[in-house]
Amino acid sequence: MAFEPPQRLVRALGEMPDPAQDADWLGQLPHLAQEALDRRGVAAQRIQAPGGRSSVVVLVRYPDGTPAALKLAPPSARPDRELAALAHWGGFGAVRVLDSRHDDGGLLLERLQPEVSLRSLPDAKALLEAAGTIRRLWVAPPAGHGFETVAQRTGRQAEAMAGAPEEAQPLVRDALAARDGLGAAAEEEFLLHGNFRQGKVLAGDRAPWLTVGPEPLVGERAYDLARLVRDRLEDQVASSAGAAGARRRVNKLADSLEVDRDRLRAWTLFRAVESGTRALRAGRRRDAELLLEFAGWL
Repeated sequence: MAFEPPQRLVRALGEMPDPAQDADWLGQLPHLAQEALDRRGVAAQRIQAPGGRSSVVVLVRYPDGTPAALKLAPPSARPDRELAALAHWGGFGAVRVLDSRHDDGGLLLERLQPEVSLRSLPDAKALLEAAGTIRRLWVAPPAGHGFETVAQRTGRQAEAMAGAPEEAQPLVRDALAARDGLGAAAEEEFLLHGNFRQGKVLAGDRAPWLTVGPEPLVGERAYDLARLVRDRLEDQVASSAGAAGARRRVNKLADSLEVDRDRLRAWTLFRAVESGTRALRAGRRRDAELLLEFAGWL
């Protein structure tokens, strides 16, 4: 199968800790894709565009015409953990795995409507649907699971944040203090999506909305909800509501899902600053400025 990897994916993988490893995967991608298609007995239709930042999704069909989607991700994206999470959810609130027999980094998934996410709805309605979807995902993790914890993931991120440019250091100190104040040990142990936001919830046939693209880990619900708070960031920054609007959004989401307001605010601050400093390191200055401005409101 011959195709050019989406540029969005190429740029994102260039920002990973080991870009050389991912560059090797990108170079082999056409061959890897064809092998994955052959193993599963499906035929490619087209590449989903613009695609994600950590994978390629190929829209495919079975010989009988049944549609599906083949997701291919590099080892650094830990597709094995995504598969384990999706299998544990079993299609409840999340996309369903159609074939889990192959250990090649490919995921054959039910076909959703990639062009229709919650971002197609007015924000208030989208947040309501998002809350209903994420609630279904918060279940106990499987026994003997291999998922990392919130403490482990954010510990690595905290180390990287310490080297942020001087202009970001005041917010970095606030974010690290917020994390420390939450305590090293999670008060809850749920299986979390890890990267939940409106764009990760797509329209489906067997259910109105199903989530995709988890970066699963185990810990407290407030961490999982924090990324959703800053959805439609440009609109939030452009509005006249400013800090008051950001705090109302935190409180509204926390109350709707019975999550502690202060813990959600703290995790939202940490995750916004972490994303902002990562964008600075990658040279995405506009993204960084929006994220850090938002973090300053919290």
